[in-house]
Amino acid sequence: MRIVIAEDSVLLRAGITRLLADAGEEVVAGVGDAEALLEAVARQRPDLCVVDVRMPPTHTDEGIRAAVRIRREHPGVAVLVLSQYVEQEYASELLADNTDGVGYLLKDRVADVSEFVEAVRRVGAGGAALDPEVVSQLLVRSRRRDPLATLTEREREVLGLMAEGRSNVAIAETLVVSAGAVEKHVGNIFTKLDLPLATGDHRRVLAVLRYLES
Repeated sequence: MRIVIAEDSVLLRAGITRLLADAGEEVVAGVGDAEALLEAVARQRPDLCVVDVRMPPTHTDEGIRAAVRIRREHPGVAVLVLSQYVEQEYASELLADNTDGVGYLLKDRVADVSEFVEAVRRVGAGGAALDPEVVSQLLVRSRRRDPLATLTEREREVLGLMAEGRSNVAIAETLVVSAGAVEKHVGNIFTKLDLPLATGDHRRVLAVLRYLES
């Protein structure tokens, strides 16, 4: 497997290069910043990139942004990201379409050499290698971003009918329940979606917008 390594620490980059070479893989380039990584990928067309999240010049998110760009512009190149932290926004974007040929591992968890090599090979073969902490944080983020996550099944049904423009009476007739039950469900929806106190019609519109956004 042909691999490009992007890591600004010279010692760590050399260590990963030696480790993968000893495992029988071919490291075709080792670079220290995101711009050099993009150039190396365009030039070498590797099978896999091992990318540090934080690289020069700002040491914030250059690496992960480059990884996202590689996934978009070179879909045949697998990407394994190494990081001290979970960068939720970019991790979500990196994994948005699918997890084929994608890995995201926290450096502190990569304590076993054979486990790391196995993860590299799995990602390079089109599989995935995701740190449990990455999965956990992305699930929390997903739940937090879903405005309907806290609604019951019945409340979702009521909100769906509201989105069709139906009145409480019409919703009650459709669901074969009392108008009072519908009013209770609507009130719960307003509360769970944290909609401000206002006229009923205004809150209905806001609730429907949340439904459509989801």
